[in-house]
Amino acid sequence: MKNMFKKMILAVMAAALVFAAFPVTSAYAQGENPALTGEVSNEKLEKAWVRQLNIYERLGNGFDGLDDQIAKFQERIDKAASKGRDVTTLQAALDAFEAASKTAQPIYDSIESIVNSHAGFDADGKVTDAEQAKSTVDEMRAKLKEVKSSMDGTGKALHEALKAFRESNKPPKSDS
Repeated sequence: MKNMFKKMILAVMAAALVFAAFPVTSAYAQGENPALTGEVSNEKLEKAWVRQLNIYERLGNGFDGLDDQIAKFQERIDKAASKGRDVTTLQAALDAFEAASKTAQPIYDSIESIVNSHAGFDADGKVTDAEQAKSTVDEMRAKLKEVKSSMDGTGKALHEALKAFRESNKPPKSDS
């Protein structure tokens, strides 16, 4: 039984940690480059582009194999339910997370065209056309914000539901 919960915790934590990074990462990217208005140096554009590409890559790593992770977590919830555990909150959090990830996936996928065209940047991420580069960075920022808002904090909610489930299902302490 301990082994099952360890595996369940590991799977949820992996998924939750990936998506818990959304708000922090996206906010960081925005905080450093608020709307890139007016004259922006090529160096700032290049830094913003690199930062956005890193966020894009991390998101991709999070989406890779997510369906399998969700399925494994669902199996563990079902197993806990068959043992008489109250999994309603955990199940609701997983369902919300799964729905949000299905909404966010196409938005994430649409970012690939921005990355592939990298208008205004060369293959090494250096600015070739400042106006196009600024437009690309702004477009990328908007898409990353859209992914973040579509997830709507469900990764963090799932993590919190798992913590609450573990807390309420702790084995009784023995007096040794």
